[in-house]
Amino acid sequence: MAAFFVYTYAMPVTPLNIVILAAGKGTRMHSSLPKVLHPLAGTPMLTHVITTAKALKPSKLCVVYGFGGDLVVQTIADDSIIWAMQQEQKGTGHAVQQAALHLEQESITLVLFGDVPLIRVDTCERVLNEAEKNVLTLLTLNMTDPTGYGRILRNSNGAIVGIVEQKDATEKQRQISEVNTGIMAIPTRQLMAWLQRLKADNAQGEYYLTDIVAMAVADGVAVTSVAAVDSAEVFGVNSKKDLATLERAYQKQIAEQLLAQGVTLADPARIDVRGTLNCGQDVAIDVNCVFEGTVKLGNNVQVGTNSVIRNTCIGDDTKIAPFSHIDDAEIGQDCRIGPYARIRPGTRLSAKTHIGNFVEIKNSDVGFNSKINHLSYVGDSTVGKDVNIGAGTITCNYDGVNKHRTIIEDGAFIGSDTQLVAPVTVGKDATIAAGSTITKNAPAGELSLSRGKQVTIKGWKRPSKKG
Repeated sequence: MAAFFVYTYAMPVTPLNIVILAAGKGTRMHSSLPKVLHPLAGTPMLTHVITTAKALKPSKLCVVYGFGGDLVVQTIADDSIIWAMQQEQKGTGHAVQQAALHLEQESITLVLFGDVPLIRVDTCERVLNEAEKNVLTLLTLNMTDPTGYGRILRNSNGAIVGIVEQKDATEKQRQISEVNTGIMAIPTRQLMAWLQRLKADNAQGEYYLTDIVAMAVADGVAVTSVAAVDSAEVFGVNSKKDLATLERAYQKQIAEQLLAQGVTLADPARIDVRGTLNCGQDVAIDVNCVFEGTVKLGNNVQVGTNSVIRNTCIGDDTKIAPFSHIDDAEIGQDCRIGPYARIRPGTRLSAKTHIGNFVEIKNSDVGFNSKINHLSYVGDSTVGKDVNIGAGTITCNYDGVNKHRTIIEDGAFIGSDTQLVAPVTVGKDATIAAGSTITKNAPAGELSLSRGKQVTIKGWKRPSKKG
């Protein structure tokens, strides 16, 4: 989840089990990837739900998985989770039955869904606060178009008496606008008894968890509801269209948070944050920028259009020109990067560094006030301060088997179209003439060059086109 949604939740008085149902195939996704592993904002949907669940501090967290088998477990890779396999998908009630053996009986059980990734911690907290009264608590939502959802049945006094699924509902029941989101909190001891009484006598031939509502009413256990505030937080993903809809809702939330913090967004509808984005004051972000992993932008940072920044810290007053890609790097203060620059992992740029158009830097340190402005590749290098690297310069760091390092000391001047064949050192204040191929160390303060003799061939004619 993005860093903007930060909640605190006090440990409940009653121990808490959380069961996340994540066994479905997701046929309408038309994918071999389990539905809950499809990414929302760059992170599997299931991971979003797990993050929310952990914020509630459960004593037991159980994920029921099925389609995709071990791929789900391996992708999440979290030893604190209890994994329960649902070999056959026979409904939500059957799924919770698979988790039942792992639950503490003297507790509350909260049921969440792996394909409902934007459920909020504070909403779950409201549901649990009701459940603390030893009642079965449902999270419901009023919808203009409730098609496909189970309807909440109430008696003449407004008390909940049951839930009817869409396929089992009468025409009159289908007119009900209050729907079941599926999320509920249940006294666990009663849940265990109700699970044993579930039957699959319905249109789907499945064991519905929602049937426990009528059982609770029959057993004299109070049933209450909490209304969801935002429809996006209870929106379930069943197709790629649903996923795209939820992605936009999520990114809209992030954009609103950024705007509230004072970040300037050229167009709030055209930003993608796929991780955590922390911004200082007076940050400006142009359209179509993507931020992945953990990104920190200092004060007065400007990010140009169509830039992609991943796992990077950028210092104050730095300007990123359009179409720049920065990955796993540290960028100092008052730097100028791009356009069309590529900063690859392991790169550290000191203050006032200039990295220009079509320059690629990889696994290198570049010192204060150094400039690499045009069409160059600098890899596996240590570049000192006040260095100027001319257009078309390449550090030849790979011999076909091993990588080697190039060292360019303070004040050096590298002429255009130079090849520095590593391992090699260019000394302090040394100058390399344009067009040189340097294979030996260049002494400090001296001019070094390596060129073939220029020859003019008199009378030579260009070949003419035949035919």
